[in-house]
Amino acid sequence: MEFIALAQSLARSAGALILSRMGEQVTAEEKSSAFDVVTQVDKDCEQLIREGILSQHLDHEILGEEDTFLAQKSLEEVLSAVKKDTYLWIVDPIDGTSNFVQGIAGFTVSIALAYNGELLLGVVYDPSCDEMFSAVKGEGAFLNGKPIHVSNKTGLHTSVIATGFPSQMDARLAVYNGLGKLIHECRTIRSLGSAARHLAYVGAGRLDGFWENGLKTWDVAAGVLIVQEAGGQVSDTNGNSYSLNTLHIVSTNGLVHESLLDCLK
Repeated sequence: MEFIALAQSLARSAGALILSRMGEQVTAEEKSSAFDVVTQVDKDCEQLIREGILSQHLDHEILGEEDTFLAQKSLEEVLSAVKKDTYLWIVDPIDGTSNFVQGIAGFTVSIALAYNGELLLGVVYDPSCDEMFSAVKGEGAFLNGKPIHVSNKTGLHTSVIATGFPSQMDARLAVYNGLGKLIHECRTIRSLGSAARHLAYVGAGRLDGFWENGLKTWDVAAGVLIVQEAGGQVSDTNGNSYSLNTLHIVSTNGLVHESLLDCLK
């Protein structure tokens, strides 16, 4: 697909911009709460990606995390306003802003493209280690151009599961409840600070599963397609199929999906 090269190029450019600002005195501004922050680097990266897309595809729509917040519109409002038969780019310029602010590696650039609500491509780029995860619908998933596949673990007791801690307190409490149950069932639990990175790692077989409540489309869209194209499974916490409106994500290698869902009920 012609769009994947554009997505990868823009992700690399945004990653280079982020790395160039590492070590600077970065001010983290609160958004919806003290747990939800943004920096000028987030805004600059989103603008870079937006301009890059519109310079080649002026008729495409863009759903960016920072622009959506500034417009004070809900995700549902933005998605419902997107016209049918329109390409929609879904952008998270820095997924893992708290990692970036703290100087911790593991933040990512996430770019996806959807058409009529169906994901067509996804790119998750980790500039700290120059890892480009990508997928095009029907063509498989890749890491730096090499095919990847989900793990073959069949039980939670041997699985490494990841989660994150969302900014909304009710969603955060739901994650804590899941932790209380899951800690007795799986080998160990990790939290790497970026939902997109967690999903990419499920696709690459580094993690066997991931769940988190209260996520938005820009956090997960690219990673969802990477997992699916790598042979994994993605649903909401009730087991329903993923859609762009899904807020509570469960992603696994497919083999431990039902077991993970049972723990989270």
